This record gives sequence, C-alpha cells and structure tokens, in this order.
Amino acid sequence: MDVYGRINILGGRSVRLPALDVTEAIILDNDPLSRAKMWASQGADLLHVVDLNAAALGDYQNRDLIDRIVRELDTPVQVAGGVRSPIEAARLIRNGAWRVVMGTAAIEEQIMIWDLCREYPGKIAVSLDVRPDQEIVTQGFSERSGRYLEEVLLEMSSAGVAAFLVAEAGRDPLTEPLDLDIYTECLELVPEPVIVAGGVGSVDDLRTLSRLSVSGRKLGGVIVGREVTHGRFSLQQAKQTVAAADEAPALSPRGGMSMVLRVEDLEKMSAFYSKVLGLSEVVAPAVATRGYVWMGIGGGAYLILRRRREGEPHSTGTAEIVLWTEDTKKWADYLVGQGLGVMKTHSAEAGLPVDLTGVVDPEGNTVWVSRRPQTT
Repeated sequence: MDVYGRINILGGRSVRLPALDVTEAIILDNDPLSRAKMWASQGADLLHVVDLNAAALGDYQNRDLIDRIVRELDTPVQVAGGVRSPIEAARLIRNGAWRVVMGTAAIEEQIMIWDLCREYPGKIAVSLDVRPDQEIVTQGFSERSGRYLEEVLLEMSSAGVAAFLVAEAGRDPLTEPLDLDIYTECLELVPEPVIVAGGVGSVDDLRTLSRLSVSGRKLGGVIVGREVTHGRFSLQQAKQTVAAADEAPALSPRGGMSMVLRVEDLEKMSAFYSKVLGLSEVVAPAVATRGYVWMGIGGGAYLILRRRREGEPHSTGTAEIVLWTEDTKKWADYLVGQGLGVMKTHSAEAGLPVDLTGVVDPEGNTVWVSRRPQTT
C-alpha cells in the first residue's frame, strides 16, 4: 500500500482546504516545489498534486509550476485538477506526469476516457466521490450524477483506467468513522488499484485501511496531506503503519542452524513469532512431542519452541537469537508499525561486521535482525 503526499496549489501557493471551498483556503507556504521536495525527502512513495485553480476556476496559471515539480523530482507525480480534455491530459503526460486524474469529466464524457486509455495505457486514473448510498457526486461534491459506484467502476475498468481514487463525499474524518463498505465494494468489483483519496483522520484509520482485504486483495494506496501538516500523525508513522499490514520481510537463520527456545507460555510465544515476526508454524517432524512448536525460518532451519518442563531452571529473558534479512530498514519499519519497541546496536558496539535491529519477545528474549555480512 503506497503513501502519497498531497500538494494543493492555488494561485501558485500550497494551501489546505478545510471545507473543500477555495474561498476558505488556508495558505501553507509560497513554494509548492519546496513542499514537494519535502514530501519526497521524508519518503513519500508518490506525490499527488492538485491544481485547484484549474479544478474550481478553469484557470490554468499553475500548469508551468506543476511541470517544474514533475521535472525536478525523481518521485513519480500524479496530477489532478481541471483535466477535462484529451489535449490537457496529453500535455501533462508529455511533460512527464506519471499519471493524470480525471473526475467529473470521466463521469460526463465516458467515450473520452475510453479513447485516452487506449492512447495512454497505464496513465489515466479516475477519481470517484461517493455518497453513503454509493451515488457518485461531481463538481466538487456539489452535483449528484444519478450514477452509482458499481456501474461506474465496471465501466471505467472496462475502459482500461490505471487506478481509482475513491473519496467519501461529505464525511467529516474527525467525527465520523470510515465507510468500509465503499472500499470493500471497490476491491470486490475491479482489479485495478484502489487509492483512498482523503478522509484519513488518524493512525487508527490508516491501520484499518491497510488491513482491509477482500479475497487477498488490498487497497493500493492512501493520499495524506492535511492530516500530516495538521500534526495528527507524521509521514513516517503513516509508512510504518502501512508496512505493519504487509507480510513480514523474509528472514533466514544465522549460520543456517535450527534453534531451541524454552518457553513458559507456548501459545503466547508461538502467536508472537508467527503473527508478529512472520515465521510460519509447520507440521512438526516425527521427533517432535507434545509441548513443542516448530516455526520455519527458511533454508531448512527452524526455531523450535519447547514448553519448559517442571523442575527445569527458568531461562526466561536470557536467549539472544540472530536472524538475517535482505532489507533491514523495511524490517525496522515493520516492527515499529506493529507497535513494538525497537533497539539498534551498531556494529562497533556488537563486535560484528553488521548493525543489528532488536526486538524483545513476550518472555524477554531478544531477537536480533541484521543484513547478512558480505563475504570475500
């Protein structure tokens, strides 16, 4: 699930729209290009740039500025706002836009969408503003189209659109819960990526959206903007929360060896290592007896959890397990997104050729994860 950073541009400035009304826009800064670079430097997967002059006023004064943002950033830029003709869509794509987003025009000029999708495959996305009864509204939520989510999704999917941006029309994200039925319907009906285009009020909303799944399909992305600039959560928190809903990055054992860990609470520990760390519980080999759980690590090795027997000395919290992963940053983000405290030890302190990222299991044992050292 990708995280998009939103930039609303009005009169050459970055703004926030508290009420979706350009007359009530709040100026954030005078340099949208710097804001775009800020999003990119903080790790936004993609940028979503909205030309409010073009969308609300039919005024294209911001297009040169948007072209410059597209040209100067390596992060892919998706452009929305006032894209109402094939000529304008073609101009944005020719000048480097990763995708262009069409809203009202897509509902009112369906033949144009079919033609654009044929000419620019993978480049045309459609934005849908959806009422609670799943009717599509246009013109900035002000006009009811008389058309409903299911028929529009199927029609646009047949046309070959690259993605759907879906927003809940009229919902106040600060006081009203997400309408998950809308996003579930989208995931059930179309194979294209479904991107949540606003209304994320909290980290809990992000967590709920990132975990939503229909027959194994998940949402393709979420657009954040005022939620971050208003301080409800940071972009880093958003990315960590989204990462926590992904599968745990693959691990392998140090030295390829199986390990035995004596535990007090077998069920709690097996749940932690499977659900949190992503190890797979396997059918125990014949030598296993009652009181064991075998967790596959990879490479034919296992972490074997064995219930501590009566009379055995307590060894809780004394074990240190070292595992390898190919992407230590992704692993650390995943752990933080799971709500775990993460420890970091530099190679000089550990006496090893690699840095270590650690997490403590429910019984106090430490699991260290690092990148496999290079061999010569």
